[in-house]
Amino acid sequence: MFRKGPQSTMRTVLQAALLLATFGASAQAPAPRAPQAAVANPPVAASAPAQRPTAGPVGFKIVTASERGTYIQIGRDLAKFIAPPAQIELEALPSAGSPENIHRLRYEEGVKLALVQSDVYQAFINQGRAGDKAADAIIRPLRVVLPLYNEEVYFVVRADSPMNFVHEIRDAKINVGPMRSGTAMTTTTMYRLMFDQALPDNRLSFMTHEEALFKLTGDKSVDVVAIVAGQPAKLLTDMKAEARSLIKLLKLDPENPASKAALKTYFPSTVKSSNYPNLLSEDLPGMAVKAFLVTYDYNLAGTQARLAQFARSLCINFDSLQSQGHPKWKEVSLDMPQIGQGWAYYPATARELGRCSSLRPPPKPVRVCTTEQKILGLCD
Repeated sequence: MFRKGPQSTMRTVLQAALLLATFGASAQAPAPRAPQAAVANPPVAASAPAQRPTAGPVGFKIVTASERGTYIQIGRDLAKFIAPPAQIELEALPSAGSPENIHRLRYEEGVKLALVQSDVYQAFINQGRAGDKAADAIIRPLRVVLPLYNEEVYFVVRADSPMNFVHEIRDAKINVGPMRSGTAMTTTTMYRLMFDQALPDNRLSFMTHEEALFKLTGDKSVDVVAIVAGQPAKLLTDMKAEARSLIKLLKLDPENPASKAALKTYFPSTVKSSNYPNLLSEDLPGMAVKAFLVTYDYNLAGTQARLAQFARSLCINFDSLQSQGHPKWKEVSLDMPQIGQGWAYYPATARELGRCSSLRPPPKPVRVCTTEQKILGLCD
């Protein structure tokens, strides 16, 4: 085994220091909070009469994802713009990601909403259909409030890597994100779809994104870091210009057979260079997964009424989300499209969103001014 010389050691130290400054955080990111043990949300008779919620705000929680991801910003936007008019004090909680969110929504007291990736939700359904009673018990009582937006999937490699395309990751050592994270589920599912085999255990790791990026450019024990986050993703936007000398993003070749296989489940997307000027000089073709806002099939009349108020507030205050919230809100529609087999909308929120057009104020008519009216000062 060769020993590192003084120059090599110094280069590693300098690179590590640059990486920490570039990413703006230590490689040791705080571990996500573990789910609390609690009794599952018990259903009551479905015929319970509807009633108005009790006076005063109630405390609800929404589980999201990493502190540096898009989900937690979406959760905080809902807490700021939507929950208060519905008399809800909504707390956005960080988590490891979608699989953990499903467990916490099902079992953790106070958690009434969750942000979940579509492929993770579908994976629970598929496991239940395959005979996994635990998966079926977890997913069957969950309900969709609203499909949200596409989340981009990023494959980060070293700047000097010979890889340039997503389909070239087959033999690479890949970090898929923490265990029970949505990124882990998406990355391993994509890999299986692309290469018709599971990602081998000896080329798989479950570190946080920050830890993995440090390993990627430090000791090079990782070749690819997979990240799932709606753009602009804070982890990437926080990077400084020096990052371009350390890392690059792989692009999708939609004509490659492996890419075509993945696009049967996932969606084509474009990573905008305007969102990541320190990383990209041009737009990059990529893939994305759909994000959903999910709840439990609550039959308690008070909870039903409060979530209905939340949906009504979402309708009435939607413009505030799109104008003042995360840029991803501009991609969201309040329409409720047909969803997959085994999925279902939550009736209390679906009723409110179904009549959303009647609740929202009509758009102001646009006055068309003639040149003569402008000259006479009769019209701006």
